[in-house]
Amino acid sequence: MAKHTILGGKVRVYKRENSSVWQCSTYLQGKNRRVSTKTESLSEAKDFAEDWYMSLIGKHRSGSVIGERTFKDAAKQFEQEYEALTSGERNRQYVDGHYRRIRLHLNPFFGNKGLSEITSGLVQEYRIVRSQQLDSQGKPPSRSTMHKEIVTLRQIMKSAMRQGWLDRLPDLSLPYRPSNKVVHRAWFSPDEYKQLYTATREAIKTAIGKKRQRGAEQLHDYVLFMANTGLRPDEANRLQYRDVSIVDDEATNETILEIEVRGKRGYGYCKSMPGAVYPFKRLLERNNPQPDDLVFKQDHRHLLNRILEEQGLKLDRDNQRRTAYSLRHSYICFRLLEGADIYQIAKNCRTSVEMIEKHYAAHIKDRIDTRAINVRRT
Repeated sequence: MAKHTILGGKVRVYKRENSSVWQCSTYLQGKNRRVSTKTESLSEAKDFAEDWYMSLIGKHRSGSVIGERTFKDAAKQFEQEYEALTSGERNRQYVDGHYRRIRLHLNPFFGNKGLSEITSGLVQEYRIVRSQQLDSQGKPPSRSTMHKEIVTLRQIMKSAMRQGWLDRLPDLSLPYRPSNKVVHRAWFSPDEYKQLYTATREAIKTAIGKKRQRGAEQLHDYVLFMANTGLRPDEANRLQYRDVSIVDDEATNETILEIEVRGKRGYGYCKSMPGAVYPFKRLLERNNPQPDDLVFKQDHRHLLNRILEEQGLKLDRDNQRRTAYSLRHSYICFRLLEGADIYQIAKNCRTSVEMIEKHYAAHIKDRIDTRAINVRRT
C-alpha cells in the first residue's frame, strides 16, 4: 500500500489496494479520522489533506466536536419526523409555518453550526439579530413571531436529542422576561359590531358587478355567522354544509344551529345564537351546495380588512389589530355581558375557563357584582 506523511507525520496520505484514489488520515481527539481526497493526483491529495487537517484543528481549538452533526442536519431530520408523525393531526398551515421559519430564519443563522455550538448565548444573539430585521412596513418581528421561531428551534433540538446527536438542550428561555401583563383580545364592542355589519351590508349595495356583489354578500353573512357562533377562523374554513343543522332548541324555544366543529382542538360541538340562522339560510339559498361543499370557500381577508380600515375599526384603543378572529372574541364577550355561565361558554367555544377568565372576563365590567363588593356592616 502506497503511503506518505505530511506536516511532520501528523497526517498520512495513502492509497488502498485496488483503488486509484488517495485517502488521508490523522489522530485527533482520541480518534482516528479518515477521509477520501477524491483525487488520483498525489500533489492534489497532499494539498487536500493539509487543508482538511487545518480545518479539524480549527474546530478542535474552538471547542467544537469534530464530525458532529450540524443544525441543518437536525432541521432536515425534524422535517421528516414531523411530516410523518403528525400527518392528519396538525393543520397544514401550522406545519408549513415550521418549515417556513426553518427556511427563512433558522437555517440561514444556525445552519452550518455544529449542534454543540448552539448555546444559550448564541440563541440570545439570534434574538438580537432578528429584532433588527424589519419587515416591508418597517416593523421588527413581534413577540409572538419570535416565540414561534424559538418553539421551532426547540423542536429541532429535541429531534437531535432523540437521534443521540445531542446530550442536552440549551436554555432557550428569554433572559430578561417581561412582566406577565394580561392583555385583552381585540374584539368589537356592541356599537362597533353594529357599525361593522352595517358597513358590510352597505358594501353589497355599492358593489359593482355580480362577482363583487356575491363576495360582499358572502362576507356579510360570514361576519354575522362568526359573531353568533364563536367559531375560530380555521374551524369555519373547514366547515362543510353537512356539519351544520338547523334545529328547534327545546331549552330556549328558539331556532339555532347545531355545528360539528373540526379544528384546532380536534372534534367538538357548537350551539349557535339565533342570529346565525338567517345568514346560514341565505348561504344555502345563494350557493345551492352539495353536503360536502365548504360553507366558506372564499378568503374574505382582503375585503374585511378594507372595510375595517374604512370604518376606523382595524385597531382597538390599545392598537391591537382586529381580524376575523376578533369576531370569535366578540362572541365570547357578548355572552359574558349577557351573564352567560362561563363554563358553558368555554365548552361551547372549545376552550378553557382559565383562558376566558384571563383574556376576556377580566375586562368585562359587568362581571363585577356590586352587591358582593359594596357591602356595609349595620
